[in-house]
Amino acid sequence: MTTGVPTVADLRRTGVIASREVVAAIDLYLRDPAAGPYRFASGHSIDVAALVNASPAFAMVEQSGQRETTFRTVLAAAIMAARPAPP
Repeated sequence: MTTGVPTVADLRRTGVIASREVVAAIDLYLRDPAAGPYRFASGHSIDVAALVNASPAFAMVEQSGQRETTFRTVLAAAIMAARPAPP
């Protein structure tokens, strides 16, 4: 793990956050973008809507023909790179 605040990828690598939880965060956002921050079982939380709103990559995805598949891929990458709030 890197020094400083760990990313979701760091926490995933060490087993603090499970891959299925990342998928669940994506699924929740796709069902309800206004659901608020996603809380992982470890107590860490991440505001997925804020990630989407902060990145121009998602505007480009909106213009693509394969929206859901591409959106999920870009969202997974953004979540893995994010630094969640600690428990």
